[in-house]
Amino acid sequence: MAAAADGLGSIAIDTTQLNMSVTDPTAWATAMNNLGMVPVGLAGQQLVTDSICVPGFDPSLSMMTGITPINPMIPGMGLVPPPPPTDVPVVKEIIHCKSCTLFPPNPNLPPPSTRERPPGCKTVFVGGLPENATEEIIQEVFEQCGDITAIRKSKKNFCHIRFAEEFMVDKAIYLSGYRMRLGSSTDKKDSGRLHVDFAQARDDFYEWECKQRMLAREERHRRKMEEDRLRPPSPPAIMHYSEHEAALLAEKLKDDSKFSEAITVLLTWIERGEVNRRSANQFYSMVQSANSHVRRLMNEKAAHEQEMEQAKESFKNALTGILTQFEQIVAVFNASTRQKAWDHFSKAQRKNIDIWRKHSEELRNAHSEQLMGIRREEEMEMSDDDSGDNPTKKLRVDDSALAAQAYALKEENDSLRWQLDAYRNEVELLKQEKGQLFRTEESLTKDQQLQFLQQTMQGMQQQLLSIQEELNNKKSELEQAKEEQTHTQAMLKVLQEQEINVLTVALVNQDREKNSEKRSPGLKSEKEALLIGIISTFLHVHPFGANIEYLWSYMQQLDSRISANEIEMLLMRLPRMFKQEFTGVGATLEKRWKFCAFEGIKTV
Repeated sequence: MAAAADGLGSIAIDTTQLNMSVTDPTAWATAMNNLGMVPVGLAGQQLVTDSICVPGFDPSLSMMTGITPINPMIPGMGLVPPPPPTDVPVVKEIIHCKSCTLFPPNPNLPPPSTRERPPGCKTVFVGGLPENATEEIIQEVFEQCGDITAIRKSKKNFCHIRFAEEFMVDKAIYLSGYRMRLGSSTDKKDSGRLHVDFAQARDDFYEWECKQRMLAREERHRRKMEEDRLRPPSPPAIMHYSEHEAALLAEKLKDDSKFSEAITVLLTWIERGEVNRRSANQFYSMVQSANSHVRRLMNEKAAHEQEMEQAKESFKNALTGILTQFEQIVAVFNASTRQKAWDHFSKAQRKNIDIWRKHSEELRNAHSEQLMGIRREEEMEMSDDDSGDNPTKKLRVDDSALAAQAYALKEENDSLRWQLDAYRNEVELLKQEKGQLFRTEESLTKDQQLQFLQQTMQGMQQQLLSIQEELNNKKSELEQAKEEQTHTQAMLKVLQEQEINVLTVALVNQDREKNSEKRSPGLKSEKEALLIGIISTFLHVHPFGANIEYLWSYMQQLDSRISANEIEMLLMRLPRMFKQEFTGVGATLEKRWKFCAFEGIKTV
């Protein structure tokens, strides 16, 4: 292979081959006649485009300067381009080698066909070789396409060539269709038309699979690195239980800023089963510390609720101010539409003022509905609060508070009993450990501890007695509250009976007044009849009645010039169709109008 490469630079080429111009049609026709082929349509046609060959290339330069003629297939020269686009006709040129000459196919013939390219193809099939072609000649021709790793030649004028890289196969496919002639012989055994095609080799496919597996591993590694980067951090590891860690955790439980972290550790310890006979007191103290945070959390909740109420109040005040300003703007527009000022505006100005007035009225009505909705919600809340102010509910609240206090005292009593049992168990353990040993300094310290525990036990007993006394007092207070509740319930029944009697008398008087009343005067205009029909329909779909403000806001959408006083006077003129009722007590007293025409028809 090296000898063939060296020979490319030192071989002396026959002048008959070098003097033939590539672009000369007569030379091309002579070459085709020597090969036994008839040229078709080649008069004056350039066989090689400027993008493929060197412009103005003259092969006879080697005779004058001693330079070897440039071969378009020499690696590194870049004269063999990649496959051109399909819409551009491919024009190939004659290629001169040391032992042979390659003549391009007829440009008017269709390009040679190839099979589908196998994945990772580095091997080509070369058919149509001359019978006298040797492996050295094949290597000389195709090594210009790239490094050749193996040539497998058959006895039937074909071979397989394997290159080092895949892109070299494309350069070899470029030679498909060329006619190869050995030397200057015209014998059929020394010429043949090359057919170069892709070949499927196990080695190429194996290398391609290895490369794909390597790329897949790299992709998996990249994805794993990306997942590790985007994965949220793991929670901190929880330490194992020990007396030292328990003491530190107890201090953390008392700190509000570290409570969340500490309560997680405490929950994990309890779920792991770290609670035993010796550590029960420590765990109870930590649970008690956790319970102490309940009051803090409730206070925080109350503070947030208060902030929310303040925000609601500020929003309501701001909305009221906005609505007032909208009313003022609408009043300005209404004043502008009066004839005294309206005549002085131009037609375009009147149109703009009318559009602005309608837009402002729509916004004003929307804000007024929103404000009325807020007021209705407040009224509902106030009615709930009024119903909660009943003496029976107050007594229930007092009873629940007393019951909660009693339950808390019972829990404290039970906790003190458990502590007392724990201290007794410790005393028994100390006695068992003491046994029959001689009294030493350790035994003296144990006796002192025993005395200290006895004193604390006595103090616990006294505290337990005082708690029991408080419990008895609370029970007596609870009984007194129950007696007061029964007394107030009896009084409430009496008051309800009196109110029923008063209401019956008032209803009888009202019926008498209604019977004694004369018929109301007739309607004055068609507008009043229309208003009565709309109000009757509105009140009919509101069986619980509606106040005059709510009714006026609805009528404002139909006629903005109507006032609440006109609606109220019209309703008062027709007592058999509309009746007025009072709901609420004290500050929540409200007048509501109801539609009662159907009841009046039934009674007539």
